[in-house]
Amino acid sequence: MKKLPIGFMAAVLMAALLTGCAEKDKGPGGLELVNEGEFIFAASGEFKPFSYVQDDMSMVGFDVAVGEAIAKELGLKPVPKRIKFKGIVEGVKTGRADVAVASHTINDQRAQHVRFSTPYYYSGPQIFTREDSDIQTAEDLKGKEVAAAKGSTYASIAEEYTGNVKIYDSDITALKALSEGRHDAVITDFVTGAASKKEGFKITGRELIERSAQAVVIPENNPLMEKKVNEALEKLREDGTLAKISIEYFGEDITKEEATEEEKKS
Repeated sequence: MKKLPIGFMAAVLMAALLTGCAEKDKGPGGLELVNEGEFIFAASGEFKPFSYVQDDMSMVGFDVAVGEAIAKELGLKPVPKRIKFKGIVEGVKTGRADVAVASHTINDQRAQHVRFSTPYYYSGPQIFTREDSDIQTAEDLKGKEVAAAKGSTYASIAEEYTGNVKIYDSDITALKALSEGRHDAVITDFVTGAASKKEGFKITGRELIERSAQAVVIPENNPLMEKKVNEALEKLREDGTLAKISIEYFGEDITKEEATEEEKKS
């Protein structure tokens, strides 16, 4: 029998190894995953009640519950991964997580680097101040000291109204600083501010500047993941799971596109 060239055999062996590796990281329907059988989703653990760390260091919250529900629909093991908010998009881009379920607002700047699912909840940037503040609208922010979270869309919005923007690692720490007497205002989303007020922060909501949609962040080179996540979210909307999770954490359904009654009053 004629012997095959050594170079040819090496190439065949390498191809087989590469094929094996590729198949190892495939999920249901050929879905590309960081680890086989797992749905690794990033969240910050910094934004109660969206995602926060318990005494046993496990991460829970609205975003985490949504991530776990998506994983269940995909037939995968949910694996929440804590990454600081400012590094989450880069973490998804570089393969540290399959997706991010971390309250990211859909915007054109982020869409240049990653994909977005259909929205899983709606909110909107709102001005928060202390109760004795004269600030009511965005126009009142001119020349004022406004705090916001680093890497958030709210920091960019604040810069549209004032040149004095203070940056924090998270919305919660910014709101806490406001509650304790620092800064004139904070811009963050309606839901985070409302939840912080319920936690005892001495703040009050002012003008709701605009509506925004929050979605799952997905690697730009993984269109199948976008398709599967969207299918999972649609099922979770239809069977009421998203609404149930929302009511558990906020007492109302923030997963519907129309404004809530509380937002309409703002």
